[in-house]
Amino acid sequence: MMKHVDGNERAKLSLYALSTCIWCKMTKKLLNDLGLGYDYVDMDSLEGEEKQRALEDLKRWNPKCSFPSLIINDEKCIVGYDDKKIKEAIGL
Repeated sequence: MMKHVDGNERAKLSLYALSTCIWCKMTKKLLNDLGLGYDYVDMDSLEGEEKQRALEDLKRWNPKCSFPSLIINDEKCIVGYDDKKIKEAIGL
């Protein structure tokens, strides 16, 4: 379900996104520009049970299931694009 992008593993990052969302694309670009490794899933590319499982995982962190949702170290969820909050949470 999740795809991995190689990079610096300074934090465990899981991104729930939509392939068509500009804010999701900006979040991916930020993580790439920072050279960070992360896992992501484009929710609109999933179907059936796989999509249902991904939504259940996301609801634990963000009950509204809005995008992007970035989970950091299985502790914190940043909803929406906020480069300052993301950098701060990762310790940059």
